[in-house]
Amino acid sequence: MKNEINLTLTLDENKIPENIQWNATESGMSENEAKAFILAIWDKKTDNTLKMDLWTKEMSIEEMFKFYFQTFMTMADSFQKSTNEDGMADAIRDFAEFFGEKLGVIEPSGKFDK
Repeated sequence: MKNEINLTLTLDENKIPENIQWNATESGMSENEAKAFILAIWDKKTDNTLKMDLWTKEMSIEEMFKFYFQTFMTMADSFQKSTNEDGMADAIRDFAEFFGEKLGVIEPSGKFDK
């Protein structure tokens, strides 16, 4: 079985993304619009991470705060699932919550008031 994930970018004259669309064959969804994405790929040949991060001009700072908060939380979940390192996954979540509270993405819990 073969599945594809496709990203299509529309760039302005300065090569800044104006539009990002994606689709995935397995999802059955066609052209979905996005304002940002982060892609990280482990390259086994170089033993290093290759990454790409792009966002459109319309992505607000507030949306970027939410995007990163949610990405940190997702990274914690993925890290826990792939390594069974519960403690470190919780540490990533703690950082994400600290980040989210300080930037107003989530309500303060009082956990970081010290």
